[in-house]
Amino acid sequence: MTTVQIVVLAIVQGLTEFLPISSSGHLVLVPFLVEWTDQGLAFDVAVHFGSLLAVVIFFRDDIAGLIRGGLQILGGDLQSPQANMALGIGLGTIPAAAAGLLFAGWIEQNLRDPSVIVYTLAGYGILMALADRYARRDRAITQLRIRDALIIGMAQALALVPGTSRSGVTITAGRLLGFERQDAARFSFLLSAPVILLATVYKGGEMVLGDTPVAWDELALGVLVSAVVAYISIEFFMRFVTRIGLAPFAIYRLALAALLLYVLA
Repeated sequence: MTTVQIVVLAIVQGLTEFLPISSSGHLVLVPFLVEWTDQGLAFDVAVHFGSLLAVVIFFRDDIAGLIRGGLQILGGDLQSPQANMALGIGLGTIPAAAAGLLFAGWIEQNLRDPSVIVYTLAGYGILMALADRYARRDRAITQLRIRDALIIGMAQALALVPGTSRSGVTITAGRLLGFERQDAARFSFLLSAPVILLATVYKGGEMVLGDTPVAWDELALGVLVSAVVAYISIEFFMRFVTRIGLAPFAIYRLALAALLLYVLA
C-alpha cells in the first residue's frame, strides 16, 4: 500500500467508526470507487485498533469506572452502578464475540462486496431514522438492565456485515429501548471497546504466528492516523448528537446507497 492509501483509509476509518454510517462499508467502498486493491482485513483490524485507542482516551473515566465495577463484581457486589455497567458491557460483548469467531471468515470471503453494502446502508439507515424519530426518550444509561445489554449486544453482532455500522445499529437498538441519544451513543462506544480488542488480539495473533509477511510500518501508521481522527469524531458526535439527531446520518446512508446503486448499474 502507498502512504496515500494508508492515510486516506485510516482517515475514513477514524471518521466513520463512531458516526453511524459504517466504517467497514466505507473501507470496502473507497478502494472499490477509486480502483485500489482491497487492503484486506488485517489493515481494517489495525485501523479499528486506532479507534479503540480513541475510545479509551476519550472515555477514560468511564473505562476506569468499568474496571472498578469489574472488581466489585469479583468481590460479590452486583448492586453498584459501576458493577451494573461493567456487567452490561461484559454480557453485551458475548453475541458479537461469538458471531465473530463463527462467521468472520465466511463474511470476509462472501460479504465484502459493494452490492451487499447497498442494502445494509439503506435498510439500517431507514430503521435508524424511524427509531430516532418515534422511539421514546425517557431512560438514562443508569437504568440499563441485563436484557437491554443483551439486545444491544445482539445488534452489535449484526455489524460484522459491512455497511451495517457498529455504532449505528447499537445506537438504534438503544433508541428502540428508550434511551436518550447521548446515553445510547455512550453505551454503544463503550461496548465497541471489548469487541475491537478481541478482534485485534485474534487477528494480531494470526499475523504474528503466520508465515505471511506483515507490513508492520503500514499498520502502525494506520493505527496512529485512525486514533487521532477517531478521537475528533467521537468529540463531535457526543457534543452534537442531542441537537442534530440521527436523521442527517440516515440521509447520508441513503444517498450513498443510491450513488453506489447507480455506479453498480
